[in-house]
Amino acid sequence: MKHPKIPLAQTVIQLCKAKNIQHIVLSPGSRNAPLTIGFTHDPFFKCYSIVDERCAAFFALGIAQQIKHPVAVVCTSGSALLNYYPAVSEAYYSHVPLVVLSADRPKYLVGIGDGQTINQENVFKNHIQYSANLKQDLNPENQNAFAEDLPIMKSIENKIERFLGLQQGIQQYNETEINKAFNIAITTQGPVHVNIPFDEPLYQMVDALTVTPEVVPIPKKNIVRENYNAFAEIWNNSKKKLVLVGVLAPNSVEQHFIDVLAEDDSVLILTESTSNLHHDNICPSIDKLIGALSEQELQGLQPEILLTFGGLIVSKKIKKFLRTHKPAQHWHVAENGANDTFFVLNKVFKQSINSFFQAFIPLTKALKSDYNPFWKNQMAIRREKHLQYMGLIPFSDFKVFDVLLKSIPNYTQLQVGNSSAIRYTQLFDINPTLDVFCNRGTSGIDGSTSTAIGASITRDNPTVFITGDLSFFYDSNALWNNYIPNNFRIIVINNEGGGIFRILPGHKNTDNFDYFFETKHHLTAKQLCGMYGFEYTTASSENELSVALSDFYNTSKTPKLLEVFTPSRTNDDILLDYFKFVK
Repeated sequence: MKHPKIPLAQTVIQLCKAKNIQHIVLSPGSRNAPLTIGFTHDPFFKCYSIVDERCAAFFALGIAQQIKHPVAVVCTSGSALLNYYPAVSEAYYSHVPLVVLSADRPKYLVGIGDGQTINQENVFKNHIQYSANLKQDLNPENQNAFAEDLPIMKSIENKIERFLGLQQGIQQYNETEINKAFNIAITTQGPVHVNIPFDEPLYQMVDALTVTPEVVPIPKKNIVRENYNAFAEIWNNSKKKLVLVGVLAPNSVEQHFIDVLAEDDSVLILTESTSNLHHDNICPSIDKLIGALSEQELQGLQPEILLTFGGLIVSKKIKKFLRTHKPAQHWHVAENGANDTFFVLNKVFKQSINSFFQAFIPLTKALKSDYNPFWKNQMAIRREKHLQYMGLIPFSDFKVFDVLLKSIPNYTQLQVGNSSAIRYTQLFDINPTLDVFCNRGTSGIDGSTSTAIGASITRDNPTVFITGDLSFFYDSNALWNNYIPNNFRIIVINNEGGGIFRILPGHKNTDNFDYFFETKHHLTAKQLCGMYGFEYTTASSENELSVALSDFYNTSKTPKLLEVFTPSRTNDDILLDYFKFVK
């Protein structure tokens, strides 16, 4: 088997293997050639070649999102590294273990005007769990690399001894830093950056490894020892307890814990589509429930205790409600800290959700209360109103989501784009067999398609990605990808612009609004599908949509894209009127 000649490249690759970092997403370049050579010649690794670094990083994020283990992205020096930043920030806020391996020029070539050179060290410092800035291997043929040491090398013997000693110290330092970075990615489920300086020659190979790096074990998790009794006493004396669940991977919480909470009349559980939790007593559509409540009704909903777990919350309405109608207690459960989203956080249980419930629930008791029954009844009324409204509205974004979400086959992975797409999805009761994902760390539209494609390659069952037009065209290079499975489906709702801005306060229907906010366009996905080998279908009415969906999910020899055209000028009124109707 061929290996890169450079010891540092060998060290990085061997430690990736030792930490079972198997998925490697490579972007072409010369400075990263030692890493590319090593990864691609070792059958242990599953290597992917993606030209666009922004797409490559989100593709890797999608894989890591699913396998919950670090995935590495590898790039050359210069601005290539900066294209990773959107995905790195998403990984940081969504707690996804992304490992950035950036090749760099040696220090003596940085800051002197060399091409494809930037200050790469600590470039992600505000959005990274750890930055490891490695040291360049010494090369006896290149005196520039260690010129400061030359004066003391009086003889050949001293020179060799000094060189070997310096190189050994560098090797030990690099091994320590790489181990630390990889272990942090695993334990924190977050992104890390390893910056790796290489000097030329870059393409030399050897048949045998010349270094055997030390593998530092992953630190064991600390056993949390909390005194839950005081919190259980508060819980047991509160008749209005709200459990709010953010982004969660499917099967994250043992169902019997949810069953206990959901059967307690004093507990109301609010979830979102991305929570992936299901129970008959759960209220899964927050905005449907609270979208048009009066002040008196909001006071009735105000909890004494707010218990939160999971990732970030989509609903702006629930954030506004809890910031203005604060609970007396807000407790959050998370292994890696918490956000004080509602400005009243007073306890963080730094442990897994299941370990918390295992210790806490036996100390609790169900209380008689009208809190859950009342709001469960309100939810039932709104569900009935929801069905009535769906039967009244014309073809629009809202109607399209109603049809689409009913059409998706059981046990499909559903990836949802940001902006309007996830907000419409939130208003529906989701098929409990679906696994739902959305990049809610930074809530950007920039990498949703790439993420969905990366996620799709980890599963045998189909993946459906629903997105808006601006998000899709923004990330259109995502389709420049040789790994898209044939059972991957994209549904683009094309309302010719950023329809979400029509819902927000502003002066609509002006030239200024259309051009600078809604960014009106007349683009379609047809040419992209032809270029990238997608089967392309369109729909512009409810009947056409039903016909298009009749065989859209059937087995095919290529991935498919369905583009649904909706009238942009009516979507906002239909959505805003919905909240008045379901009240």
